[in-house]
Amino acid sequence: MTLLSGKGALVTGGSRGIGRAVVERLAADGATVVFSYLKDTAAAERVAKETGAFAVRADMGDRADLDRLFAEAEARLPGVDILVNNAAETGQALIADVTDEIYERVFAVNARATFLAVQWAGRVMRDGGRIVNVSTLNTEVAAPTMAVYQASKAAVEQFAMVAAREFGARGITANTVLPGSTDTDMLRASNPPEALARSAAMTSLGRLGRPEDVAAVIAFLAGPDSGWVTGQTIRATGGLL
Repeated sequence: MTLLSGKGALVTGGSRGIGRAVVERLAADGATVVFSYLKDTAAAERVAKETGAFAVRADMGDRADLDRLFAEAEARLPGVDILVNNAAETGQALIADVTDEIYERVFAVNARATFLAVQWAGRVMRDGGRIVNVSTLNTEVAAPTMAVYQASKAAVEQFAMVAAREFGARGITANTVLPGSTDTDMLRASNPPEALARSAAMTSLGRLGRPEDVAAVIAFLAGPDSGWVTGQTIRATGGLL
Protein backbone atom coordinates (compact mmCIF):
# COMPACT_ATOMS: atom_id res chain seq x y z
CA MET A 1 0.00 0.00 0.00
CA THR A 2 1.45 3.35 -1.04
CA LEU A 3 1.18 6.68 0.74
CA LEU A 4 -1.86 8.01 -1.12
CA SER A 5 -3.66 4.77 -2.00
CA GLY A 6 -7.38 5.35 -2.30
CA LYS A 7 -6.99 9.12 -2.56
CA GLY A 8 -8.24 11.24 -5.44
CA ALA A 9 -6.46 14.38 -6.62
CA LEU A 10 -7.24 17.20 -9.04
CA VAL A 11 -4.24 19.16 -10.34
CA THR A 12 -4.79 22.19 -12.56
CA GLY A 13 -2.21 22.93 -15.23
CA GLY A 14 -0.66 19.47 -15.09
CA SER A 15 0.86 18.91 -18.53
CA ARG A 16 4.21 20.64 -18.04
CA GLY A 17 6.57 22.25 -15.56
CA ILE A 18 5.70 22.16 -11.89
CA GLY A 19 2.20 20.86 -12.60
CA ARG A 20 3.52 17.87 -14.49
CA ALA A 21 5.96 17.08 -11.69
CA VAL A 22 3.08 17.23 -9.20
CA VAL A 23 0.96 14.83 -11.27
CA GLU A 24 3.90 12.44 -11.53
CA ARG A 25 4.63 12.59 -7.81
CA LEU A 26 1.05 12.18 -6.60
CA ALA A 27 0.46 9.29 -9.01
CA ALA A 28 3.71 7.64 -7.88
CA ASP A 29 2.51 8.01 -4.28
CA GLY A 30 -0.62 6.05 -5.18
CA ALA A 31 -3.27 8.71 -5.82
CA THR A 32 -5.74 8.63 -8.69
CA VAL A 33 -5.14 11.93 -10.49
CA VAL A 34 -7.17 14.09 -12.85
CA PHE A 35 -5.32 17.06 -14.33
CA SER A 36 -6.24 19.93 -16.60
CA TYR A 37 -4.32 21.31 -19.54
CA LEU A 38 -5.04 23.98 -22.13
CA LYS A 39 -2.99 23.81 -25.34
CA ASP A 40 -0.46 20.98 -25.58
CA THR A 41 -2.55 17.87 -26.14
CA ALA A 42 0.49 15.76 -27.02
CA ALA A 43 2.22 16.66 -23.77
CA ALA A 44 -0.94 15.97 -21.77
CA GLU A 45 -1.35 12.58 -23.43
CA ARG A 46 2.27 11.69 -22.58
CA VAL A 47 1.72 12.57 -18.92
CA ALA A 48 -1.49 10.56 -18.84
CA LYS A 49 0.14 7.54 -20.47
CA GLU A 50 3.18 7.62 -18.19
CA THR A 51 1.30 8.14 -14.93
CA GLY A 52 -2.15 6.64 -15.45
CA ALA A 53 -3.68 10.06 -14.71
CA PHE A 54 -6.68 11.44 -16.60
CA ALA A 55 -6.18 14.54 -18.75
CA VAL A 56 -9.03 17.03 -19.23
CA ARG A 57 -8.68 19.95 -21.61
CA ALA A 58 -10.05 23.04 -19.86
CA ASP A 59 -9.56 26.78 -20.16
CA MET A 60 -9.29 27.88 -16.54
CA GLY A 61 -10.58 31.31 -17.51
CA ASP A 62 -13.87 29.86 -18.78
CA ARG A 63 -16.56 29.10 -16.18
CA ALA A 64 -18.20 26.39 -18.30
CA ASP A 65 -14.86 24.62 -18.73
CA LEU A 66 -14.26 24.79 -14.99
CA ASP A 67 -17.63 23.23 -14.25
CA ARG A 68 -16.89 20.46 -16.75
CA LEU A 69 -13.46 19.87 -15.18
CA PHE A 70 -14.96 19.57 -11.71
CA ALA A 71 -17.61 17.16 -12.99
CA GLU A 72 -14.94 15.02 -14.68
CA ALA A 73 -12.92 14.93 -11.47
CA GLU A 74 -15.91 13.82 -9.42
CA ALA A 75 -16.74 11.13 -11.99
CA ARG A 76 -13.24 9.70 -12.31
CA LEU A 77 -11.85 9.96 -8.78
CA PRO A 78 -12.63 7.59 -5.91
CA GLY A 79 -13.35 10.74 -3.92
CA VAL A 80 -11.93 14.26 -3.86
CA ASP A 81 -9.13 14.33 -1.30
CA ILE A 82 -6.48 16.62 -2.84
CA LEU A 83 -6.72 19.83 -4.84
CA VAL A 84 -3.60 21.47 -6.27
CA ASN A 85 -4.29 24.85 -7.90
CA ASN A 86 -1.30 25.29 -10.19
CA ALA A 87 -2.55 26.65 -13.55
CA ALA A 88 -1.48 30.24 -14.17
CA GLU A 89 -1.06 33.05 -16.67
CA THR A 90 1.68 35.66 -16.26
CA GLY A 91 0.38 38.43 -18.52
CA GLN A 92 3.66 40.29 -18.27
CA ALA A 93 3.40 44.00 -19.06
CA LEU A 94 4.46 47.29 -17.57
CA ILE A 95 1.68 48.90 -15.56
CA ALA A 96 1.32 51.57 -18.26
CA ASP A 97 0.79 48.86 -20.88
CA VAL A 98 -1.68 46.60 -19.08
CA THR A 99 -4.88 46.34 -21.11
CA ASP A 100 -8.32 45.35 -19.88
CA GLU A 101 -7.85 42.05 -21.69
CA ILE A 102 -4.57 41.26 -19.89
CA TYR A 103 -5.97 42.22 -16.50
CA GLU A 104 -9.19 40.26 -16.89
CA ARG A 105 -7.48 37.16 -18.30
CA VAL A 106 -4.82 36.95 -15.58
CA PHE A 107 -7.32 37.44 -12.78
CA ALA A 108 -9.76 34.98 -14.36
CA VAL A 109 -7.17 32.20 -14.60
CA ASN A 110 -5.12 32.85 -11.49
CA ALA A 111 -7.60 34.23 -8.97
CA ARG A 112 -11.17 33.43 -10.02
CA ALA A 113 -10.44 29.86 -11.12
CA THR A 114 -8.55 29.16 -7.91
CA PHE A 115 -11.38 30.60 -5.83
CA LEU A 116 -13.98 28.53 -7.66
CA ALA A 117 -11.86 25.40 -7.26
CA VAL A 118 -11.48 26.02 -3.52
CA GLN A 119 -15.23 26.69 -3.29
CA TRP A 120 -15.94 23.41 -5.12
CA ALA A 121 -13.52 21.53 -2.88
CA GLY A 122 -15.26 22.89 0.18
CA ARG A 123 -18.47 21.29 -1.06
CA VAL A 124 -17.23 17.89 -2.24
CA MET A 125 -13.90 17.16 -0.55
CA ARG A 126 -13.81 14.30 1.91
CA ASP A 127 -12.93 15.05 5.52
CA GLY A 128 -9.18 15.22 6.04
CA GLY A 129 -8.59 16.58 2.54
CA ARG A 130 -5.75 18.79 1.36
CA ILE A 131 -5.84 22.04 -0.64
CA VAL A 132 -2.55 23.39 -1.99
CA ASN A 133 -2.41 26.64 -3.95
CA VAL A 134 0.68 27.49 -5.98
CA SER A 135 1.66 31.16 -5.82
CA THR A 136 5.02 32.77 -6.54
CA LEU A 137 7.93 34.30 -4.70
CA ASN A 138 7.11 37.45 -6.68
CA THR A 139 4.42 38.27 -4.11
CA GLU A 140 7.34 38.98 -1.77
CA VAL A 141 9.88 40.24 -4.32
CA ALA A 142 8.29 42.75 -6.69
CA ALA A 143 9.41 42.75 -10.30
CA PRO A 144 8.70 45.12 -13.20
CA THR A 145 6.00 43.87 -15.61
CA MET A 146 4.55 41.54 -12.96
CA ALA A 147 2.00 43.78 -11.20
CA VAL A 148 -1.14 41.99 -12.37
CA TYR A 149 0.40 38.53 -11.95
CA GLN A 150 1.63 39.32 -8.45
CA ALA A 151 -1.70 40.79 -7.38
CA SER A 152 -3.64 37.78 -8.67
CA LYS A 153 -1.30 35.41 -6.86
CA ALA A 154 -1.60 37.41 -3.63
CA ALA A 155 -5.32 36.67 -3.81
CA VAL A 156 -4.54 32.96 -4.12
CA GLU A 157 -2.59 33.11 -0.85
CA GLN A 158 -5.50 34.78 0.94
CA PHE A 159 -7.97 32.18 -0.35
CA ALA A 160 -5.90 29.42 1.25
CA MET A 161 -5.61 31.24 4.56
CA VAL A 162 -9.37 31.75 4.82
CA ALA A 163 -10.14 28.21 3.60
CA ALA A 164 -7.91 26.86 6.36
CA ARG A 165 -10.15 28.61 8.89
CA GLU A 166 -13.45 27.71 7.26
CA PHE A 167 -12.71 24.04 6.48
CA GLY A 168 -10.53 23.18 9.46
CA ALA A 169 -13.31 21.63 11.54
CA ARG A 170 -13.47 18.85 8.92
CA GLY A 171 -9.74 18.19 9.08
CA ILE A 172 -9.19 19.82 5.69
CA THR A 173 -5.94 21.78 5.44
CA ALA A 174 -5.21 24.62 3.01
CA ASN A 175 -1.74 25.97 2.30
CA THR A 176 0.14 27.91 -0.36
CA VAL A 177 3.55 27.14 -1.86
CA LEU A 178 5.74 29.93 -3.24
CA PRO A 179 8.22 28.56 -5.81
CA GLY A 180 11.32 30.57 -6.50
CA SER A 181 13.22 30.45 -9.79
CA THR A 182 12.25 27.02 -11.07
CA ASP A 183 13.64 25.69 -14.32
CA THR A 184 10.53 25.46 -16.46
CA ASP A 185 9.63 26.44 -20.02
CA MET A 186 7.70 29.42 -18.61
CA LEU A 187 10.71 30.69 -16.68
CA ARG A 188 13.07 30.36 -19.64
CA ALA A 189 10.58 32.01 -22.00
CA SER A 190 10.27 35.08 -19.79
CA ASN A 191 13.89 35.57 -18.67
CA PRO A 192 17.20 35.95 -20.53
CA PRO A 193 20.01 33.51 -19.68
CA GLU A 194 21.92 36.11 -17.65
CA ALA A 195 18.89 36.63 -15.37
CA LEU A 196 18.65 32.89 -14.78
CA ALA A 197 22.35 32.78 -13.92
CA ARG A 198 21.89 35.62 -11.42
CA SER A 199 18.99 33.80 -9.78
CA ALA A 200 21.02 30.62 -9.43
CA ALA A 201 23.91 32.57 -7.91
CA MET A 202 21.58 34.24 -5.38
CA THR A 203 20.09 30.91 -4.26
CA SER A 204 21.61 29.34 -1.15
CA LEU A 205 21.83 25.94 -2.85
CA GLY A 206 23.54 27.46 -5.89
CA ARG A 207 21.17 26.40 -8.66
CA LEU A 208 17.75 26.93 -10.15
CA GLY A 209 14.98 24.86 -8.67
CA ARG A 210 13.70 21.82 -10.50
CA PRO A 211 9.98 21.12 -10.89
CA GLU A 212 10.37 17.98 -8.78
CA ASP A 213 11.82 20.08 -5.93
CA VAL A 214 8.59 22.04 -5.70
CA ALA A 215 6.47 18.93 -6.30
CA ALA A 216 8.07 17.30 -3.25
CA VAL A 217 6.93 20.16 -1.02
CA ILE A 218 3.43 20.00 -2.51
CA ALA A 219 3.37 16.22 -2.06
CA PHE A 220 4.18 16.65 1.63
CA LEU A 221 1.33 19.13 2.03
CA ALA A 222 -0.98 16.75 0.12
CA GLY A 223 -0.01 13.77 2.24
CA PRO A 224 -0.88 12.36 5.66
CA ASP A 225 2.11 13.80 7.53
CA SER A 226 1.06 17.44 7.01
CA GLY A 227 -2.15 17.33 9.01
CA TRP A 228 -0.90 19.88 11.56
CA VAL A 229 0.20 22.37 8.88
CA THR A 230 -2.55 24.66 7.61
CA GLY A 231 -3.07 28.30 6.68
CA GLN A 232 0.62 28.59 5.82
CA THR A 233 2.45 30.26 2.96
CA ILE A 234 5.61 28.25 2.40
CA ARG A 235 8.62 29.28 0.33
CA ALA A 236 10.08 26.54 -1.85
CA THR A 237 12.98 28.53 -3.24
CA GLY A 238 16.24 26.83 -2.27
CA GLY A 239 16.99 29.84 -0.12
CA LEU A 240 16.61 32.48 -2.83
CA LEU A 241 15.85 35.08 -0.15
